[in-house]
Amino acid sequence: MVATTLAETRVLLHNITWQTFKTMLAEMGCERNSRLAYDNGTIEIMTPLMPHESSNRLIEVFVGVLCEELGLEIRRAGSLTLTRDDLEKGAEPDSSYYIQNELLVRNKENIDLAIDPPPDLVLEVEYSRSAIDKFRLYAAMGIPEFWRYNGGVLRISTLEAGQYSEVQTSPTFAPVLVKEIPRFIQEAKKNGEIATTLAFRAWVQQNISGTEK
Repeated sequence: MVATTLAETRVLLHNITWQTFKTMLAEMGCERNSRLAYDNGTIEIMTPLMPHESSNRLIEVFVGVLCEELGLEIRRAGSLTLTRDDLEKGAEPDSSYYIQNELLVRNKENIDLAIDPPPDLVLEVEYSRSAIDKFRLYAAMGIPEFWRYNGGVLRISTLEAGQYSEVQTSPTFAPVLVKEIPRFIQEAKKNGEIATTLAFRAWVQQNISGTEK
C-alpha cells in the first residue's frame, strides 16, 4: 500500500521479521533520504519530498536558535537510526536532539540504545499520517519529548509514566511558546529563511526577557 501526498510518500510492508528489518537497514546503508520505522511486524518506508524536508530543516534551525538563546548545549543527531533489539522496535525520526544528555554522547560516533540514553527530543514531520503508532514506538524507547508537525500545527508531547501527554509548553524550552513555530515556517515562504531566522531569534529574545522581569 502506498500513500502519497505532495510532501512525502509512505510504503508499508507487512509480516516482516525483526531480523529482516535489521538486514534491510544494513543493506540500504546510510546514504539515503528515506526513513524507516518498524513495529509489530510492519515496516514503513517514508520518503520526504520538498515541503516535508523544508519544514524539517527550518525547525532544526529554530531548535538551534532556542538552544543558543537559552544557553543550552546541543548534539544534533538528525535522522538517527534508533533500534531496540530487546523490544524489536526501530525508527528513524526526521530530527533528533540530545540536549539534557548532550554531554553523555558528545564524543560518541555511534549510539547504542542498549547502553546510551535515547535522544531527549525527536521530531516527526507528518503531512500524511504514519500507519505506525509513533507514540507507542517512542514511548517504548523512553524518549522524553516528542514533537509532531503536520504542515500547520506543531504538537508537543511529553512522556509520563510510559505514555505521552500533549502539553502546551515544551519543558526543554519552557520560557518560549514553541507551538508558534508554524507561524515562522509560513513567514519563511514569504520573507526567506535568513530573514525569518533573524525574526525568530528576536522573538525568542523577547520571550526570554519577558520572563526575566
